[in-house]
Amino acid sequence: MEETGGAGATAYGASLAGGSFDLQKFVKQPQTIVRILSWIFSIVVFACITTEGYVNPIHKPQAHCVFNENDSACHYAVGVGIIAFLGCFAFFLLDAYLPMMSNAKERKIAVMADLGFSGLWTFLWFVCFCLLASQWGRTEDIGSVAQDAARATIAFSFFSIATWGILTYFALGRYRRGLTDVAPNYTEPLPEQHMPYPATYAPSAYIPTTYSPPPSSGPDNYLQPPYTPSTVPVIQTQGDYKPPTY
Repeated sequence: MEETGGAGATAYGASLAGGSFDLQKFVKQPQTIVRILSWIFSIVVFACITTEGYVNPIHKPQAHCVFNENDSACHYAVGVGIIAFLGCFAFFLLDAYLPMMSNAKERKIAVMADLGFSGLWTFLWFVCFCLLASQWGRTEDIGSVAQDAARATIAFSFFSIATWGILTYFALGRYRRGLTDVAPNYTEPLPEQHMPYPATYAPSAYIPTTYSPPPSSGPDNYLQPPYTPSTVPVIQTQGDYKPPTY
């Protein structure tokens, strides 16, 4: 079912009639600015770990994560950062395409996807920050590792919690605003109505009638003559035929 409205009706932050992409307005939106910050923070997190997040201890031949030599912590932070980077890029495109959607149902799906992803990544960044901070506090030999990179990873994980939380707040506000904007402008299609026949053309009910002769005051003077069959000429047989005389 497609929601429709008037030319001035809005849904989830844009006109239902659809519109063109305005780059200047798009860049100045608070949601776009916060998404750019989230995109940068995710780059810093997984870049710091992939470049300086692994060291070769003296007593071990293989490289291990700088966070208490817990490779799972580094893998988790890199995975969350890379997916957040791709998610920011995808929602950049979705935010740019949203004003051109003329179907309120499609906009609702897009806003709900943004709300769900932003809320989930807020929680995942919180877990990432707690994990990295805990493992860094348990790291014994910090003199042989890149401390600045480790601290930057922890710091920007914390910043990512804030930015993704703000994105969740913006998505939730747009979702609620969309429901209130669509509701008063939505019109249900009228059911099909069959026009009744005009009174002059309405078929009347059939009422059978019986013939009843008018009452007579006296005997009927008119009598139909009895039927008399016409005489049929007798055909003479061939033996009785006599030729005429001349």
